Amino acid sequence: MGELRLLPEQASTIAPEVDHLLYFLLVVSVFFTVAIFGAIFYFAVRYRRRSEQELPNPVHGGLTLEILWSVIPFGLTMVMFTWGASIYFTEARPPGDALSLYVVGKQWMWKLEHLEGQREINELHVPLGRAVKLTMTSEDVIHSFFIPAFRIKQDVLPGKYSTIWFKPTKPGRYHLFCAEYCGARHSGMIGWIHVMEPQEYQNWLTGGAAEGTLASSGEKLFEGLACNNCHHADSSGRCPTLVGLFGKTVQLAGGGMVKADEAYIRESILQPQAKVVAGFQPIMPTFQGLVTEEDVLRLVEYIKSLGAKAAPEGTPTPGGVPAPKR
Repeated sequence: MGELRLLPEQASTIAPEVDHLLYFLLVVSVFFTVAIFGAIFYFAVRYRRRSEQELPNPVHGGLTLEILWSVIPFGLTMVMFTWGASIYFTEARPPGDALSLYVVGKQWMWKLEHLEGQREINELHVPLGRAVKLTMTSEDVIHSFFIPAFRIKQDVLPGKYSTIWFKPTKPGRYHLFCAEYCGARHSGMIGWIHVMEPQEYQNWLTGGAAEGTLASSGEKLFEGLACNNCHHADSSGRCPTLVGLFGKTVQLAGGGMVKADEAYIRESILQPQAKVVAGFQPIMPTFQGLVTEEDVLRLVEYIKSLGAKAAPEGTPTPGGVPAPKR
């Protein structure tokens, strides 16, 4: 659109697709608005009553016209639905090799954490050309993570994980907003996304003052909570083993099944009686109020890391986090 910038810069792979759909909707809306109002004015003048004695001729309708004004709008709405659904499913399915990061919304700031341990507030550094997956939650009220240049926006809810992903296509600095009114200082809940060249990003990543990876922080935390007293690597403990748990299907007491994803592990930490693993007693206490949302993310990341570990037989797991219970 040249120098006339009506929309933010396109800086992600999904941005052009979203804009093209928007242009299509605008063109269809403008066309039918002009056509309908033009027809109204034309018919009002062309078929106006010219005298008190003039009577209109009776109109009995036309089948062809009825079919056309039913089929054409239906076809257009199906195009809109299919196109929009395609973009929605693309945004809902992050690539398997996406870089994982965690986001916690809090009145009135964004707290972001890298797996390598670096923490940021209201700023996020990401590499150019790499898909980035954000797992997000809120400590208090509903927020909404919005990056206009990437054309992505996702509600961030307390007590629940939501995900979103993007792949930046241009280096630079881009606005980050909260797009959901969240209190008196909502307008100040803003930040920046820094898209860096891959080598520059690696230099930034290794140059920080991180205190170990997110998983290692989680390991220290579960040891401090004494979770390894019950969760053993060899399944001999009072609670299920956590080694290799993430991503698997868990059999529940009562016959149900659930996938051990981030949401399940979080629920197991904070509401351990909600889903009890088959063959185990509901003995795990809740850690609600004892750990923060950031602590939960560290525990989740640690449990995820246990899938690649093999603990010696007969030793307590370093995976004894308060998660899949009981």
